[in-house]
Amino acid sequence: MSMSVIRDPDVIAGYLSDASNVTGHAEALVRPGDAREVAEVVRHCQAQHIPLTVTAGRTSTTAAAVPEGGWLLSTEAMSRVLCIGHDHATAEAGVRLGEFQSAIEAQNRFYPPDPTSRHECTLGASIACNASGARTFRYGPSRAWVEGLQVVLPSGEIREVSRADEVPADWPTLRWQPPATKTAAGYEPPRSLLDLFVGQEGTLGIITRATVRLTDLPHGVFGVLAFFASRDDAVAFVEHTRSHARADRTGALSPRCLEYLDAHCLDMARERAEGVPDGAVAALFCEQEMHDGVSEEEHLEAWFDALTSCNALVDDTVLATDGTGQARLHALRHAIPAGINEAVVRNGMPKVGTDLAVPDGALRDMMDAYEAAPLPHALFGHIGDNHLHLNLLPRTQGELTEARAFYDALARRAIAAGGTVSAEHGIGKLKRHQLGWMVGDDVLRQFQALKRHLDPAGILGRGNILASPRL
Repeated sequence: MSMSVIRDPDVIAGYLSDASNVTGHAEALVRPGDAREVAEVVRHCQAQHIPLTVTAGRTSTTAAAVPEGGWLLSTEAMSRVLCIGHDHATAEAGVRLGEFQSAIEAQNRFYPPDPTSRHECTLGASIACNASGARTFRYGPSRAWVEGLQVVLPSGEIREVSRADEVPADWPTLRWQPPATKTAAGYEPPRSLLDLFVGQEGTLGIITRATVRLTDLPHGVFGVLAFFASRDDAVAFVEHTRSHARADRTGALSPRCLEYLDAHCLDMARERAEGVPDGAVAALFCEQEMHDGVSEEEHLEAWFDALTSCNALVDDTVLATDGTGQARLHALRHAIPAGINEAVVRNGMPKVGTDLAVPDGALRDMMDAYEAAPLPHALFGHIGDNHLHLNLLPRTQGELTEARAFYDALARRAIAAGGTVSAEHGIGKLKRHQLGWMVGDDVLRQFQALKRHLDPAGILGRGNILASPRL
């Protein structure tokens, strides 16, 4: 090895866990500066049968970055923005996603994927798990925006991959039908070679550079926080507004995100911020981009009509068209994760958060199931995509066990409805059993065949998506 290999356990300790609160173990850490050095590390580990786990911003909630022994490869030294053009931008994998997007927007262009952790996660990792976020309702997840990747394969080969490249004829074929929902579960049946490396969670290759597609930066955006006296009214508004957005993507009523907050979220907000009306039991945070040919007044009138027709508490609606309104929205939104984090600290137990999505027709039934949770909880998330996060807040070890069992029951319910066990966070090491329920043994064997073909010793991303091989 020509590059430095760090074996100091005090240094390595800072890389052993991620947002899942799971801690692993590793014998060494490397921080390569380019694809050539990544390839050198991979070839060494492959020759020595050393497991190799990629670590980046460590924002994963699925333990994807947690090593099961072996070496850790950090992408932190590969963090340059290389070029920003009108249609495309290219950066190294280790650049912070939010930093990359800010540089793009400074050029009046736009890269839409917006995971909650975008200021902490990296570009490469966001692509490796097909990250999405609130704006996915309008723009879709990362996959739709990736145009090219530089990938180091488990063999150590450096390969440039574009959307025009076909899957090599000698690679095992994936034949299965993913759920007709937003999903980030398992290997995507590829339309091109590029598809295989988006959402593969560091198991089929290490992304070292990415080229993404850009679009126009919206010339104006306003936010709406609408309160409702019943959950059904809030869902009716989602269904009404979503149908308008799907029918006319640039119409007066065409939100780019629809985010739900339940009564427990609003209770947390009341304790920490002003502006939540007493009669509210549900709320929706929405954003509307200003479109050419539609005046601000036409946008606002369409929103007012929709809110009124769905029995929103119109007089209490927060409209953010200026700094004051945006500050109120920020305070209310920040109060909810703050409340959840305080509950986690107070309880001394980790939260258990779901990542399920279902088809349109199953949304209300799935919400009924969430609301029947047997322990303290808060429900919020991307209702425009029928993708809500139930945050279970156990107070004892027994309740933690109960919460995990309840999550599994919800996962089976989502699968039965035609949904996914992971809409945006990926599978990692914590949801492999749920993936098996969703895809079945035959599809798992397809995944395993592809993995064995590219990585016979199973060194790369060991434990992610698929169980670790017995060697």
